[in-house]
Amino acid sequence: MRRSLPVARFRPRLLDALRGYDASRFQKDLGAGATVAIVALPLAMAFAIASGLKPEAGLWTAIIAGLLVSLLGGSHVQIAGPAGAFIVIVYGIVERYGLANLLIATASAGVLLFILGLLRLGTLVRYVPVSIVVGFTNGIAVLIALSQLRDWLGLEVARMPADFFGQLRVLWLHLDSFNPNAFALGLACVAGLVLWPKLWGRQSPLEPILRLPLMRGAAQVNARLPGPVVALVSLTLLAWALQLPVQTIGSRFGGIPQGLPAFALPLFTWETVKQLVTPTLTIALLGAIESLLCARVADQVSGLPRHDPNQELMAQGIANAVVPLFGGMPATGTIARTVTNVRSGATSPVAGLVHAAVLALIVLLAAPLALHVPLAVLAGILLFVAWNMGEWRAFAQLRHHSGHYRVLMLGTFVLTVVFDLTVALEVGLVAAAVLFIRRMNTLFSVEVRAQPEGVLHLSLYGSLFFGAAAKLDAAVQAVEHGPPSPRVVLDALHLVHLDTTGLDALRELHKAVLLRGGSLELLHLQAQPRETMERAGFIDELARKHMSGEVAP
Repeated sequence: MRRSLPVARFRPRLLDALRGYDASRFQKDLGAGATVAIVALPLAMAFAIASGLKPEAGLWTAIIAGLLVSLLGGSHVQIAGPAGAFIVIVYGIVERYGLANLLIATASAGVLLFILGLLRLGTLVRYVPVSIVVGFTNGIAVLIALSQLRDWLGLEVARMPADFFGQLRVLWLHLDSFNPNAFALGLACVAGLVLWPKLWGRQSPLEPILRLPLMRGAAQVNARLPGPVVALVSLTLLAWALQLPVQTIGSRFGGIPQGLPAFALPLFTWETVKQLVTPTLTIALLGAIESLLCARVADQVSGLPRHDPNQELMAQGIANAVVPLFGGMPATGTIARTVTNVRSGATSPVAGLVHAAVLALIVLLAAPLALHVPLAVLAGILLFVAWNMGEWRAFAQLRHHSGHYRVLMLGTFVLTVVFDLTVALEVGLVAAAVLFIRRMNTLFSVEVRAQPEGVLHLSLYGSLFFGAAAKLDAAVQAVEHGPPSPRVVLDALHLVHLDTTGLDALRELHKAVLLRGGSLELLHLQAQPRETMERAGFIDELARKHMSGEVAP
């Protein structure tokens, strides 16, 4: 009887969340969704602009991806949309391949993500070493901050290059166009984002005033207002009132269309898809890592049932396959918006659906108001995002980690900044595999003891795999240079794993024993090595000569 391919069951978490759903929970989800929509508004525009796209691409990505992932995903509270981690990737793809090919690569990555989830490969993302994740996250944060210096300083640069050193060179050459008004707006934005939570928190310097009866209500309202929204609205009004000479969304992009996005099918050809393999894999891998990391954070802070990683990947795949049809950008789970969703009282994916609906209403009804938003303010928001995104303490803590961890983290960080994330992930994962093999090699050992009457006792410890098979050469040499007709006793009590390369090394040992006219006996075989030997016929080979074996209890 043939085994069918194990595939994941497609069951959105929304179906389970709606059991016993009542008006009380809907009220909580309604408030949480509206709050997240307000938070998502400036971030979606900022992420799109920083990626080299129009602001509406980020807004409709947040709406469509947020809707689909909440509707079909495997988490109770995760919010999907454009993410800061994609800024560098998307900008590089647009620079190298063009906008049309970005849409094709995003849709192809969506198909790949769906297949990964369908084949139950969601848990594989957890095998990416933490050192690599920290390295590329910090690298992306540095690149995001660097990309925002043009708008923060108000420099007159038509187009920024995608590479690190090219950006530094362009910024240096255009420093003479420095705009103090833009710099002041960006600085005020960053300062406001840092100070806003502290002004209304428990240890606020305004605490004596906030205790007054007339101020308590205002303090509660202000504490719930997201800092980015306060900065966006207040500084936009300030720049408009003072008629500051700074670049705005209107001056650079002509505003945001007030209407639904147009449906357009990208021109897919097999030749184009083959040329976009590298950006497709990068989008898919980064999307999977960010999404599942975000879902794990959501599990920890919400206390709700754990997410289904395979269902989440399938939903992310569907979202990324659909979003390009409306001119969107890659989407994934977003930690900042997800945590905001949880802290605002979300209880189910309904909050994510509300977030998408409210954001769509804002875009459809208030799009013309975005004309006056200064780009320096959006740059300030992204500088704050980049600072919070980076795990900067990891650099100070490097001295507490092993040399392998340091090599992987620093190597991935440098490669992300100097080259790109694709190279960093490829080199980082290969380096992690090589270092793991090296580590496992040191954990395998062979103990050779010569005993009376021509008995050679061998004890194996650890995993005999392709990276450690050469260590059996010492045993082969001991047989070849030992007395004739040896009786070799191989004690495998502590042999926990055996692969085909390790089995070939055992066959070489057996051949050397037979050439000397001796015999090979196996003792205390564990289950996995015995299964490998039986499947390859090695047990039968020994049985025809001489076999004595036991399975360890």
